[in-house]
Formats: sequence, C-alpha cells, structure tokens
Amino acid sequence: MKIGLISDTHDHVTNIRKAMSLFRLQGITTLLHAGDFCSPFTVPEFEGFELHAVFGNNDGDAYRILMKMEAIGAEHYAEFASLTFEGRRIALYHGTQEAISEALVKCREYDVVVTGHTHTAFTKSEGKTLWINPGSAHGFGERATVALYDTQTHEAVIAEL
Repeated sequence: MKIGLISDTHDHVTNIRKAMSLFRLQGITTLLHAGDFCSPFTVPEFEGFELHAVFGNNDGDAYRILMKMEAIGAEHYAEFASLTFEGRRIALYHGTQEAISEALVKCREYDVVVTGHTHTAFTKSEGKTLWINPGSAHGFGERATVALYDTQTHEAVIAEL
C-alpha cells in the first residue's frame, strides 16, 4: 500500500491540486496531512481521498477546519495520531516541538514517524523507525514537496510538485 504524505500546505490551492494529481497518478487513495492547512477553504481539495490529519501551529479556524473535514469524511486527531496501515504503526505529528518528534522516533513504538513544520523534506532511519518529513507543499517560493510511503517496502520517496 502506498500512502501520500503532505504537510504545510498553507492555503496554496494550486500546489494542493498538483499534489492530489500526483497522488492519483500513483494510485494513492490514503493521505496523511501533518498540519498547517491554515484556512478551512482548502480542506475540500482533499475530497475523494481517505484523509487523516492533525493540527499544525498555523491552523487558524480549528472549528471550521473540523467541520470541513467531517463534510468530506476525513479523520482529524487534534495534535497527534497513532495509526496502523497494513501492520505498520505510524505516528502523525506536526513537529512543532522537536524534542517530541525525536522522542517519537527514539521510543521504537512506531515503524514510521511523520512530521512537518520545518518545511524541509527528509527521510531518516533510526533502527526500525523511518522518520519522514514531506517538506512543505506550499514551497514558499522554493521547493514544494510531498512524500510517498510504501508499507510493503518500508521506503519513502520525496516528490517535487
């Protein structure tokens, strides 16, 4: 199973649409959003996917974000989610506190830890745990990125939009 990982979309509808097209082309139906949608109006862009999301530090109107998420059948977990897909335990956290992100990686309870916040895409391995930051789908005038994670191979690829 391939899972699309996205974070820090920051209201950039054009890049969100590029990301959704990329995910569809890859046959991905499940997405994890590591926070910072920012405004509720962007949430409907994720309709048609099995979306799981957490809040980031720039998500302004939490109530309306939650209402939009409910309207498209998405799952929202406040600031942290512990999920399992095809036997892979995944922690989803925005990454606002670096010490918490590092603790999630080092605790060895998760196969994958997905964070955002830094706008810097990377994959790192520590023991059995793969730490993935898909970077910023917004890009902020630089590199706009997402990640693709494969539960079978336990590998992730960073993709530019």
